[in-house]
Amino acid sequence: MKLGLDIGSTTIKCVVLDDKNKLIYSTYERHFSQITEKIGEILTKVREAMPDAVNAKVAMSGSAGMGVAESCKIDFVQEVYATRVAANTFIPGTDVVIELGGEDAKILFLTNGLEVRMNGTCAGGTGAFIDQMATLLNVPLEELDDLAKEYEKTYTIASRCGVFAKTDIQPLLNQGARKSDIAESIFQAVVSQTVAGLAQGREITGKVVYLGGPLTFMSELRKCFDETLNTQGICPENSLYYVSCGAALCAEKTIDFDEVIERVKNYQGSGKFAFNKTLF
Repeated sequence: MKLGLDIGSTTIKCVVLDDKNKLIYSTYERHFSQITEKIGEILTKVREAMPDAVNAKVAMSGSAGMGVAESCKIDFVQEVYATRVAANTFIPGTDVVIELGGEDAKILFLTNGLEVRMNGTCAGGTGAFIDQMATLLNVPLEELDDLAKEYEKTYTIASRCGVFAKTDIQPLLNQGARKSDIAESIFQAVVSQTVAGLAQGREITGKVVYLGGPLTFMSELRKCFDETLNTQGICPENSLYYVSCGAALCAEKTIDFDEVIERVKNYQGSGKFAFNKTLF
């Protein structure tokens, strides 16, 4: 049994793969910054669901998982590498991966070697940005996608920064612009930010795969990417879990499952920021 955890900026994804790399358990939950408590809770649920799994190969990935992995003696897999392993395993021949997370956005070019384009310190055009825009429109996040499907026209909205976007959207709302048009415009802004800001002129062609929460849950956002890139991207089944699946596929060290749970529950932060060596 292989278990993979993806500890993101806002959510935790956990998967269990059998010996044939088939997904047999998965869960996706927000952690509300209570990371270790939520990890312990999730692992306990897995243990209860699989009482015979005494030992397991466990690995962790994600922006918020490194410190926990290091202190709890759990293998850590860099998330870009985990994504690449999962994409090559489950969707052979993938050329480009576009992934939008809670606070980061990535484009992975896999053809002729790995090239990674990732946003810097700003969360513009990510899940956090879309969250903020839904709040500004005063609509539940889960309704934003359906709202955008009713659009009639789009407006130019800055996506590099939520503050700039607000200065574009608020006057539109004050002048009576339809919320459906603004919702679609927000998605178009995310696409523009991702393609212009990350691809930086490199052509996105071939087999394109969409990963991450925003692209999984928002079909209209995927449609905007398809129309802009003139492609038909793939949003695979279990797209939310590709990083955690990649971590599980890379897990090498077999450890006692109960011991892992105990280590996580007793984990205390050191106050130091954990980091990996730069990829490039």
